[in-house]
Amino acid sequence: MNDRSNLYLACAALGLVALATASAMQANAQDAREHAATTQHHGGNGTRKNELVKIVRAVTAKYHNAPVAVAEADGFQLLFGCVSDDDKGAMGLHYVQLPRYMPAPGVFDAEIKAEEPEILLYEPTPYGPRLTGADYLVDAATWDQANPGPPQLNGQIFHYFGAPNRFGLPPFYTLHVWAWKESPSGTFVNWHDNVSCDAHN
Repeated sequence: MNDRSNLYLACAALGLVALATASAMQANAQDAREHAATTQHHGGNGTRKNELVKIVRAVTAKYHNAPVAVAEADGFQLLFGCVSDDDKGAMGLHYVQLPRYMPAPGVFDAEIKAEEPEILLYEPTPYGPRLTGADYLVDAATWDQANPGPPQLNGQIFHYFGAPNRFGLPPFYTLHVWAWKESPSGTFVNWHDNVSCDAHN
C-alpha cells in the first residue's frame, strides 16, 4: 500500500470519527433539550411532581373508572356546574367534600393534606363523568392569618383567586393536579386544554 492510499484511509477514518462525535453531541443536546422541556412543561422538580401525582392517584384510585356515584357516596357533591373558559379549555366538574373546606358554616379549614383533596375533578362525557384529577382548596384569609406565604404541596405553590369570582367564594388558594388526564400545558395548571364541558347536561 503506497503513501497516498495510507493518507486516504487515515482521512476517511478521521472523517468517520468526526461524524460519530458530531452525532453523539447532537443526541446529547437533544436529550438535554427534551429533559429541560419536560421539567419546564410540568412546572418544577420532576421528583416532587411525581410524588404528588402518585399521592393523588393513590387516594383517588377507587374513583377512577368508577361511576361518579362512588364519590358521591363518600360525601363529594357537585358544585359550580361545569367550569370552562373561552380560551383556556376547562376545569370541568368539581365534586367537593365540603367538610374538608368548611368544617362548620362560616368556618374555614386552613389545613392542607396531600392525602385529603377537597375536590375531585371530572370531565363530562357521553358515558358519564370521568375522573381527571383532584383540586386542593383553602380559604385565603384563614390561611394568611397563620402563614407568611401562599400554601404549597411538594413544592407546588397554590394559585390565588380573588373575589368576586365565578365560584361565589371568598378569596381562596387552589392547586389542581391533573393526575388522571395529562395536560399539555402542565400538571398543575388551573385550566386543562383538553378538558371540555360540551357533554355536560
